[in-house]
Amino acid sequence: MFEPLKPVSRGARVILGAAFFVLFFAGWALATFGGLVDEMFLKDPVYTLKTGIELFTQFNFIEDVGVTVWRVVGGFILAALAAVPLGILMGAYKPIEAFLEPFISFARYLPASAFIPLLILWAGVGETQKLLLIFIGSVFQIVLMVSVIVGSTRRDLVEAAYTLGADSGGIVRRVMLPGAAPQIAETLRLVLGWAWTYVIVAELIGSASGIGHMIMDSQRLLDTGQMIFGIFCIGVIGLVSDFIFKWANQRLYPWAF
Repeated sequence: MFEPLKPVSRGARVILGAAFFVLFFAGWALATFGGLVDEMFLKDPVYTLKTGIELFTQFNFIEDVGVTVWRVVGGFILAALAAVPLGILMGAYKPIEAFLEPFISFARYLPASAFIPLLILWAGVGETQKLLLIFIGSVFQIVLMVSVIVGSTRRDLVEAAYTLGADSGGIVRRVMLPGAAPQIAETLRLVLGWAWTYVIVAELIGSASGIGHMIMDSQRLLDTGQMIFGIFCIGVIGLVSDFIFKWANQRLYPWAF
């Protein structure tokens, strides 16, 4: 039944993916309704769902969701616009890589959350601070990953292009970029997931809106149902964005899937 790298049909993939969620919610219900966990620490699934409905119908939670999505998308796009071209240059031209890679490798290990006090001093507690936090958390990772992808272009393809008369710029445009584009798109999909962690950290401190702000308010009220629902909202939005990214990549680069 289990063979390394043996593909799974689309139907089986859907069934297996849904089965995990069924088991997860069944375990959650068993732990809460069965009294294994005190309700102060973990609300049951029914209460959590009711709380979520109230958040949307009575407390206009949809605005918080929209604000958080805007922050993630805005910060991530800024990071991608800066990082992808720089990563391509580093991967294609070794002198640029030698000049920038030590700093990029150093910077990518710096925790983005450690910049929050500085960003609050520099940019206040408004939207700029949150966008900058997502930017810092994403940009260095994208640069290095794109650089590795572009730099791993097959040497024989480059030599063949030179033989056919291509110049340096043509090698990058017609050999390196077409070959690396699917993997770059996949890298952006992965880093988008990291961006969600940064926005919630940004919203936990000095924020008056967003999903993270709602979670902090719920913590003060000891309402674990609201906190769990907020966390689930992040997961659902992230899952939807992941599927959209996958769908777009498959349409743009069908040969890579």
